[in-house]
Amino acid sequence: MIKLALTDGQRRHSITCEAILFDMDGTLVDSTACVESTWRTWATRHNLDIEKLLRVAHGRQNHETIRLVAPHLETPEEIAFLVRAEEECQDGIVAVPGALDFVDMLPVERWAVVTSAWRRLAKIRLECVGLPLPAVLITADEVKLSKPHPDGYLAAAARLGIEPAECLVFEDAPAGIEAAIAAGMNAVGIKTTFSHKELGCEWCIADFQAISLMQE
Repeated sequence: MIKLALTDGQRRHSITCEAILFDMDGTLVDSTACVESTWRTWATRHNLDIEKLLRVAHGRQNHETIRLVAPHLETPEEIAFLVRAEEECQDGIVAVPGALDFVDMLPVERWAVVTSAWRRLAKIRLECVGLPLPAVLITADEVKLSKPHPDGYLAAAARLGIEPAECLVFEDAPAGIEAAIAAGMNAVGIKTTFSHKELGCEWCIADFQAISLMQE
């Protein structure tokens, strides 16, 4: 069993679980500069409202974001442009504070990463910040439906051999929180991208420096 103590503002809370599932971008890896730069370039090309686009982009696959803001642009050529731009951008990518130390304390068979990124991009970003490649890495190209659907989190729990209700999810985006809840899991929000109110979950932390871990 894994026991966590987290601090949310002035509140302190204890949580127990059997496994921890992490989102990647905005949760373990701060890739905001690259993500937003890519989308700003793309939005400018097509004269789109970038602020409206960014409100729905975080936590979703690129093609789903395009479908929400400009469905007529959901073409192989546009997807390929975004893929190249994101894979080539590494400027400003850093680990979220405390993430490296926190992951290092976890047993390798008790944690996983579930991301809306594709596998190549996930590997690039994890390696870029010095995070280990997890034994279980669920990427968007491996599931039928990505976040906000629960498929990715359910797949990660199954591969770890842990019941969904015994998993704890860390997420930075409403779409990810929604996916975790739909999977029957508890979720903690990371306020790197959205506010506590926007995330819509009871417990939120600024980063992993707000967590202490004790294994039992």
